[in-house]
Amino acid sequence: MGFIKIPVKGMNDYLPDEMSIREYVIGEIKNTYSTFGFNTIETPCMEHIENLCSKQGGENEKLIFKVLKRGEKLDLAHAKDENDLVDIGLRYDLTVPLSRYYANNMSKLSSPFKALQIGNVWRADRPQKGRFRQFIQCDIDILGEKSNLAEIELVLATTTLLNKIGFTNFKVRINDRRILKTLVEYCQFPDTDVDKILIILDKIDKIGKKGVFEELTAAGYNQEAVDKYLTFFSEDIITQSAKEYFAKIGVSCVDETVINNLDEIMDTVKAVSGVKFQVLFDPTLVRGMSYYTGPIFEIQMEELASSVAGGGRYDNMVEKYAGISVPACGFSIGFERIIAILKEKNYQLPIDSKQKIAYVIDKQISKEKLIEIFKEVTDLRNKKNKIVLVVYKNKNFKFQKERLLADGFSEIILK
Repeated sequence: MGFIKIPVKGMNDYLPDEMSIREYVIGEIKNTYSTFGFNTIETPCMEHIENLCSKQGGENEKLIFKVLKRGEKLDLAHAKDENDLVDIGLRYDLTVPLSRYYANNMSKLSSPFKALQIGNVWRADRPQKGRFRQFIQCDIDILGEKSNLAEIELVLATTTLLNKIGFTNFKVRINDRRILKTLVEYCQFPDTDVDKILIILDKIDKIGKKGVFEELTAAGYNQEAVDKYLTFFSEDIITQSAKEYFAKIGVSCVDETVINNLDEIMDTVKAVSGVKFQVLFDPTLVRGMSYYTGPIFEIQMEELASSVAGGGRYDNMVEKYAGISVPACGFSIGFERIIAILKEKNYQLPIDSKQKIAYVIDKQISKEKLIEIFKEVTDLRNKKNKIVLVVYKNKNFKFQKERLLADGFSEIILK
């Protein structure tokens, strides 16, 4: 049997050219978000299984890579089910670890606390285009701020970043879970079925109003209630403000402070950002996680059918770990999706200001000459801030030279 020569399905190797793009984008993320006062933190790749299976992560909890107990703790003979065999798992997102992190360290952190996390997460998903089992997530979160300053800062930071790496004319879609819940209740659906109904509504961009109608009636809901509910989602539902939307549909069941709060977020972002992108109220925006408690937002680009960033307010999650109520709001960019778009566009990285020099030396070089070369190279690296590569000359120097030039070495010195 030969060696297996490919990565695990759904996990990738990255060649130097692609790593250059990934590292450049990560650098821009860190630089941009730091100007907004976000602090870089790091959490472990594994968490106790009780934390990961806390019913805070929705469908993602079904995709956890679980880790067997080790040594004497692993009692296969007496195990009754999976729960007796595992005690930790790989994190499937960065929000649950952040909540646990904040609960552990809140006495040492400022309030409000602005956190930036960039790291790999793992999901036992079915790999396909754009879906991986290991991928980088990039989250910014603000904990301890109950006002809409959090939402405004998160949207401004994320859109500023996207502009910096060359994206414009995208759409920032905004809604509020309280609006979604109130409209469901207004149509007299059962209170206990809010999440179930919203999951179906979330499919409207894929299956249309007719598909949503068929799914809701097939689920046993009253046709009159379904018809009434779907009148809220006509063709021109996306508006410039929440107030404009409710004037169109002619209902006043939603708390006015919720509407005004959304419009204040949208108006502030528009006023600051100019016309580089659109900010719109979209009543069909749901976001899959039921832990959202207030404003929710997504960013859509023409280059991709799905969103490239999403987030919202989750005021009840941290309390599970901290024991006290902590307002929280976060925004996550789809790092892998953004990289995929940049690759498709043949994105050209900004020219590195550092000169790259290659010293190609003869294999028969004397020790004294080698020492002399390394002194010269060390001076270039330390005092002149050059990138210097030292390699032996290959038999096929023509190919070696072509490869060095392709890798950005503008000066090749033969020794």
